[in-house]
Amino acid sequence: MAQLTNEQANTYWRRNITLVIKLLIIWFIVSYGCGILLVDTLNQIQIGGYKLGFWFAQQGSIYVFIVLVFYYARRMAALDREFDVDQN
Repeated sequence: MAQLTNEQANTYWRRNITLVIKLLIIWFIVSYGCGILLVDTLNQIQIGGYKLGFWFAQQGSIYVFIVLVFYYARRMAALDREFDVDQN
């Protein structure tokens, strides 16, 4: 594990926070946007007998959150390797 300079540490955390913000925006759009704001529009589409807006409000945002957690873990592992701060 390498010791990071101040500049490298700042770059590492800036990229980490940027990733977190992007993923939170996606989750917000899916959970709040699709589950609340666009529910009436999405309810005109049905999947498996359920209205799409209802599905996003009840299950879709949870599935998206789980996908985002795994994506974050994968991206952070790559970032850790790039900055040589991963656990071998």
